[in-house]
Amino acid sequence: MKDIDSKALAIFTSKSRADKAISSLKGLLFGINFDDEVNKAEINELKLWAKKHKELINRNPFREFMTLIDAAITHKIPTQETIDDLYWLCQKYENDNYYYNGVTSDLQILQGICHGILADGEINDKEINDLQQWLEENEHLNSYYPYDEIRSLVLSVLSDKKIDDEERVVLMAYFKQFVTIQDSEINAKIEAQTTDVRISGLCTSDPKVLFEGKTFCITGVLKRGNRESLYRDIVRLGGTPTDSITKK
Repeated sequence: MKDIDSKALAIFTSKSRADKAISSLKGLLFGINFDDEVNKAEINELKLWAKKHKELINRNPFREFMTLIDAAITHKIPTQETIDDLYWLCQKYENDNYYYNGVTSDLQILQGICHGILADGEINDKEINDLQQWLEENEHLNSYYPYDEIRSLVLSVLSDKKIDDEERVVLMAYFKQFVTIQDSEINAKIEAQTTDVRISGLCTSDPKVLFEGKTFCITGVLKRGNRESLYRDIVRLGGTPTDSITKK
């Protein structure tokens, strides 16, 4: 019975998983391409992305995604050409993404960008500067997590017009909170570099939170307090708590 339920659930959620996968892949490609170089570790992360989403191979355009990634791995197509072709496919099917609204899709792209930047276990200056440019071009995401915190952190790193190794490690530690690197060796490298870094507190360039008339989506596990108390506080301050994002 459980197998039947699992199969039914997989069919029911396939559209949402496909739309999310395309947005995350688009971001992954952005992040990989930010420094204008595509290395072996990044291609391997694409390979592992394909493996993770192999159950979607019968949905368009995933068979094409898998074929292109396989061609890059076997050197049948140059890596940069593969990135360009994959991005073109993402763009081609972007208008078919109706499961998620624009904000949610863009946040999925942002998560993918951070994944792409971390794919080889290193963060360079061009990647940080290109990320900042993307953040500036997508200010409609302001007040949404993790956009606001990433933007604040990047602005802080770039404020003195120089980027040191400690700042790179802090960015790496922050990104890894919501990015799962599939390559075990790269993941271990990142863990080793960030083991002493602690990320805590509200990291935002605009810490003033306006509650009146606003809706707050509460998800995940709270590090302190309970959900009921948080709901009460939001209502007391004039906001509306919700468990999920809607198009309203």
